[in-house]
This record gives sequence, C-alpha cells and structure tokens, in this order.
Amino acid sequence: MIKRIVKLTFREEEVAAFLQIFETSKEAIRSFPGCEHLELWQSRQNPNVFFTYSLWVGEEALDIYRQSPLFQNTWRQTKALFADKPEAWSLDQISQ
Repeated sequence: MIKRIVKLTFREEEVAAFLQIFETSKEAIRSFPGCEHLELWQSRQNPNVFFTYSLWVGEEALDIYRQSPLFQNTWRQTKALFADKPEAWSLDQISQ
C-alpha cells in the first residue's frame, strides 16, 4: 500500500470553491481502481490549508489515476485556486 499525504494551500476567497470541487469528485476518486481510502482534513491553525490523505494499492495504481481524465479535470480546476505550491509525501509501501 502507498500512503499519500498532500498539503494544499488555497487563497482565502477560493476555499469554498475548493470544497465544492472536492465534494463533487470525492466519490469518483474513492471508487477509482486502486484507491483504498481518501479523506480531507482542514488545518486548525490555518483555515486555508487542507491535507488529503489517501491509500493506494501501489504506485502503478496511483500513476494510472494521475493519467486519468478524472485527475486531469480535478487538478485543472483545483490548481487555479492555490495560494502556494502543493506539497506531497508518499510513504514507502506498508505491509497489511
């Protein structure tokens, strides 16, 4: 399994737009082949900062998702709202 955490920082006026994008796309992402889990956390210190936490069956599944129209469309909409460059961490494969 691949654990992935992505930090997303949005312009204050764009937080509601991001939450709408996430709400409309989360079930499709969660049901994408290879995605085992997806959730969103909002920072307590900065309401413009969010973290996505996802589990993928492997790097290949994550790569297939990144090349999919679902990701491309969601990414295109989301990146227009950023206040800062996203930060991503993928942990090594973990045993089940």
